[in-house]
Amino acid sequence: MYAAAPLRRLNRAGVQLLGPAFVAAVAYVDPGNFATNFAAGATYGYLLCWVVIGANLMAVLVQYLAAKAGIATGRTLPQLCRDHFRRPTANGLWLQAELVAIATDLAEVVGGAIAINLLFGAPLLLGGTVTGVVSFALLMYQSRHGQRPFEAVIIGLLAVVLIGFSVSTFESHPSSAEIVDGLAPRLDGTASLVLAAGMLGATVMPHAIWLHGALVTERHGKAIRSTEGRTRILRATRIDVAAAMTLAGAVNLAMVVLAGAALKGTGAASLSAAHGEIGDKLGQLPALLLALALLASGFASSSVGTSAGSVILDGFLQRHIPVAVRRLVTLLPALVILAVGIDPSRALIVSQVVLSFGIPCALWPLVRLTASQRVMGDLVNHWATTLIACMVAVIITALNIALSVLTLRG
Repeated sequence: MYAAAPLRRLNRAGVQLLGPAFVAAVAYVDPGNFATNFAAGATYGYLLCWVVIGANLMAVLVQYLAAKAGIATGRTLPQLCRDHFRRPTANGLWLQAELVAIATDLAEVVGGAIAINLLFGAPLLLGGTVTGVVSFALLMYQSRHGQRPFEAVIIGLLAVVLIGFSVSTFESHPSSAEIVDGLAPRLDGTASLVLAAGMLGATVMPHAIWLHGALVTERHGKAIRSTEGRTRILRATRIDVAAAMTLAGAVNLAMVVLAGAALKGTGAASLSAAHGEIGDKLGQLPALLLALALLASGFASSSVGTSAGSVILDGFLQRHIPVAVRRLVTLLPALVILAVGIDPSRALIVSQVVLSFGIPCALWPLVRLTASQRVMGDLVNHWATTLIACMVAVIITALNIALSVLTLRG
């Protein structure tokens, strides 16, 4: 009994170190994931389940490296790029990261608008405005109460998403044999490649790569100043990232499985149509849970995306602008999309394809920096880690080049 007391204290201390990866994981279950995963399941059934698994495995490595860079240096990834790259390179990275942040916010706000429309019948423009206001309120809550309460709110919203899809997927009675078959990597023409790229862009999110180091340094600022503290935080971060990415991967897989079981052959090409079909086939409770999950995702991911934008601007340019201004700048393009009547579900999918092009611009600098002993010190990557990270970066880059060629050829 006495020997167990220190172990319980150690476990409690370990749990208290968890949290930053769960905030980053919100980017992996944002409304863009809803759109691409539902489109994949409705069009191809379980065919693209392997994309979710592969992308999630990549995400575990990528987010771990992003967090480790912050632990080793006490700097965010944008700050490290500014410190160690030439100014033209750093400025180019900043410009594309800002464009990615805008595309990210478009997906989050449009998703929240769709959810509010499904739940309350409100116009999309009003729903987008409400989503922007709520996400701003969450950011103000973070600035006043600190990161830990903010993490608790985000984890609570993640729980809503998880519960919603757990119940809905269970009610859809998916085929386990077909799910297993969908884990074998293969495609079905150019359209499936484009959709797979969109799924990748919705899963391995560039703004989460830029943000994660900031989350770690803000949470563990003093602890990472000592060698012992860095070792302890790094150990906890491995658990944090593995748990958060496993949760996000399970939710994404549930989306594809639910769509494959309930929507294939229905022609449901939008989230609104998917919501209606699920209500007709599975009942109103799964449909309600889907809408609530989408709303929780929109609120949480929009606030995290805006926070990432602030980290990007501050890190690359050493400039800070008020949260309200940042929120307004990234909110306006999404509100314009909603105001002019562009199909919101189509806008979500296109935004995720755009995001997939931002991944290499965040990933290659991350790999280079974490492989440098001058930057990382004792926490420099093992050569095998760098090799695997390079392979991941090559796969993502090659996929984006192929997508560009196919798109130009029509």
